[in-house]
Amino acid sequence: MKYFPVFIDAEHTNCLIVGAGEVAARKLELVLKTPAKITVVAPWVSDTVAKLSRLENVTLHEREFVEDDLNGKTLVFVATDKQSINQHIHDMAHSKGILVNVVDNTPLCKFITPSIVDRSPIIIAMSSGGVAPVLLRYIRQKLETVLPHKISLLGDFSERFRDKVKTALSSVTDRRYFWEDVLDGDIGENVLQGQQTKAELQLDIALQKYQNGDKPAGQVYLVGAGPGDPDLLTFRALRLMQKADVVVYDRLVSPDILELVRRDAEKIYVGKAKSNHTIPQEEINELLAKLALEGNRVVRLKGGDPFIFGRGGEEIQTLIEHGVDFQVVPGITAATGAASYAGIPLTHRDHAQSVTFTTGHLRDNSIDLNWRALAQPSQTLVFYMGLTGLPIICRELIAHGLAPSTEIALVENATRANQKVLTGTLENILKNSLTKDIKPPTLIIVGGVVSLHKQLNWFTAQEA
Repeated sequence: MKYFPVFIDAEHTNCLIVGAGEVAARKLELVLKTPAKITVVAPWVSDTVAKLSRLENVTLHEREFVEDDLNGKTLVFVATDKQSINQHIHDMAHSKGILVNVVDNTPLCKFITPSIVDRSPIIIAMSSGGVAPVLLRYIRQKLETVLPHKISLLGDFSERFRDKVKTALSSVTDRRYFWEDVLDGDIGENVLQGQQTKAELQLDIALQKYQNGDKPAGQVYLVGAGPGDPDLLTFRALRLMQKADVVVYDRLVSPDILELVRRDAEKIYVGKAKSNHTIPQEEINELLAKLALEGNRVVRLKGGDPFIFGRGGEEIQTLIEHGVDFQVVPGITAATGAASYAGIPLTHRDHAQSVTFTTGHLRDNSIDLNWRALAQPSQTLVFYMGLTGLPIICRELIAHGLAPSTEIALVENATRANQKVLTGTLENILKNSLTKDIKPPTLIIVGGVVSLHKQLNWFTAQEA
C-alpha cells in the first residue's frame, strides 16, 4: 500500500482550506460532515463557499494566504488555480509536519481523501491512490446498493452496548463471538426493523447466557479454497474465512486467497511437498481437534475440494472421535479448474463420455493403479500429483492399450495469472525440452479432449 488508511479524530482537528472556488467547496462540504473546525482563506469566494461559511464551525478570511494561517492546523487542503501558490503552501505545510492535500495533484498530496460510503457511525473509505477514480466510483455505487441504509442502526446499537459487553466478557474472543451472534441473528434483525426495545431485552438475555458459560463450542470448517483464483471461492467459504480464529492451510492455497482470511486470525501452515511433509497427516487431524476443543472456530483451508484427494474424510473421522462439531464447504476441484481455464472440456460428445480422477503419486518409485481400466478409449483421465511419475504414466497407459498418439496436457498453477499449459502426446511429451520447466502444482489431463485446447482456450495465460 502506497497510502496507509487511517481515520482521524475530526472532533480535535483544525482544518485549513486555501481557495474558495467550486473545487474548494467540494472539500468544504466533505469536511463539514465532521465536527472539525474549518478555516477558509481566499481573496475571492464562490457562492457555494459563501453560503457554507455562515455555519458555526467555519471561519472565512477573504484575503491572500499568509504563513500564519498554518498555525495550529492539522489538515490542509489547497485548491487554488495557481500552481506556484499550491507548491509554496505544500512546501511550508510539509516543513511544519502538517498533512497537506493539493487537490487534483497527487504528487503534492501527503494524504488523499477516499471515496466514502457513509452510514454513520459505519464509514467505508476506499482509495485507488489517485490512479483509477472512475473504477472507484463504480465500486462505491456497488457498495451503496448492497449495504442497507439502516445498517447505521446496528452501529448505534453496538456503540450503546459496547462498554456493557466489554465489562461482562473479559475475553476478546468471547466478545467477538457474542457480537457475531448478535449481529447475525434475531437481535440484529430486530434492530434493523426498528424494534429497539425488543432487541435490548434479547441482548441482556444473551449476555447473561454467555456469562454463565452457555456459549457456542469450538467448531471446524473444512473449506475448499479452489484451484487458486480467489474469484472462484464460494460465498460461504469467504464468510467462514472471515469468522475464523485459526486457519490451518496447505501448500496449494494461493497467497491471494490467504489475503482474504481475517487479519487477526492465527495462521498455521501444514503444507506437504514431495518428500517433505511439514506435519504428518495424523498430527494435522489431532491439531484440528485440539484447536476446536480449546473453543476456537477453525478453518481447515484446502486447495481444491476437501473430499477430492484432500484427505477431508480422514480429518472428519478424527473430529468425530473427539466429539468436535464440523461443517464441509465444497470447493472447485483442481481438475475442473485446470480443465476450464485451459479450454479442455473433460467430457465431449465427440471425444469422451466419461472422466476419471486419479492420483499419480509415487510410492516406492512406482504408481499402483488399475492401468487396464484407465487405458480405455473415449474417456478423459486426470492425474493429481503425477508430475514426478509422468514417465510411468505415459509408459503404462501405452503398455495397456492407449495409442502413443493419445494427447496429453500438463497444466501448471491452474486458474492463476501464471498458469502454464503444455500439450503433446503420450509418446512425445517427455521429449519436449519444455517439460522439464513444468513445476508442481500441475494437473495431467489425458484423452482426445486435449485436442480442443488450442480452439477453446479462452484464458490469457502462458503457453509452455
